[in-house]
Amino acid sequence: MKAAIVGATGYGGAELIRILQQHPNVILQSYHASNSHGESMVKRYPHFQAVSEMDLANIDPGQIAADADVVFMATPSGVSSELVPAFMSEGARVIDLSGDFRLKDPRQYEKWYKRKAPEKTVLDHAVYGLTEWLDTDVSETQLLSNPGCYPTAALLGLAPLVKNDLIDSNSIIIDAKTGVSGAGKNPTSITHFAEMNDNLKAYKVLEHQHTPEIEQILVGWNPDAGPVTFGTHLVPMTRGIMTTIYADASQDMTAAKLSDLYKETYENSYFVRIREQGTYPGTKEVYGSNFCDVSVAYDERTNRIMVVSVIDNLVKGASGQAVQNMNRMFGLDEKAGLAFAPVFP
Repeated sequence: MKAAIVGATGYGGAELIRILQQHPNVILQSYHASNSHGESMVKRYPHFQAVSEMDLANIDPGQIAADADVVFMATPSGVSSELVPAFMSEGARVIDLSGDFRLKDPRQYEKWYKRKAPEKTVLDHAVYGLTEWLDTDVSETQLLSNPGCYPTAALLGLAPLVKNDLIDSNSIIIDAKTGVSGAGKNPTSITHFAEMNDNLKAYKVLEHQHTPEIEQILVGWNPDAGPVTFGTHLVPMTRGIMTTIYADASQDMTAAKLSDLYKETYENSYFVRIREQGTYPGTKEVYGSNFCDVSVAYDERTNRIMVVSVIDNLVKGASGQAVQNMNRMFGLDEKAGLAFAPVFP
């Protein structure tokens, strides 16, 4: 099958190339960017030399849809909402990595993303693709919305608790930390080296756009789920997300009971690895991979559950999960092109 990547020059697009160029069922058909027509990808990313040397092409939805079986949109929020309707009208099947089609309520999108919401008719067709909890048959889905990086780590960590009504849903605190690649390729005043080196900083305090995405999914799992406290921080590393999640237990609980629940829940989920009791993952242990490593603990003194969840923000948090979703859409082995080990050290 043939794949096209729109927004190929960003980190997410480059990661899609790295993954798809060795996928056993995929041919990379074309790369596209809004202002780099005719430029070689190797000029932007020299590490692709002798691996994937195609030039960047213009964004022509009709031509791209005619040539490709699937189109990956690795574009910033606001760009996808403009382009995706044109792709869909041409019959293309689209996996969108931006945040444009994650929120079902246009008012929430406009409040948190500070821009006009996508067309409601297109939004209604979008299926949210947290792959391990994708309970919809997506074999005929035309538009799949890839989750955000923070929500992927947080929701995979929270799902067993919320779905089984094991916590006070109004007590959820998510303390999340990410490497700077999550902010995209274009540097900003808070992400360049002089600002981030030897530094740790909170940002978008109580106003991060992934907050309503997390809450929307939690309410879908459990109508009694309340709002969450979601704190985000930048750390001086390139890749990785760690979410440390706290919530009050609503039932009699033990650490062993929690451990068994998580192992049973994810026993058939290849990319979610549950750690043994008393061991906790670091971001380096999933670096460059599509794995999410999860540990869970219970504090008898406070009756509080603690979950630690780590992912690579560019892989499981973006391009890797997009490929995992593509595999699901086209009936392929979910591990195809993704069953590589993390890079360590």
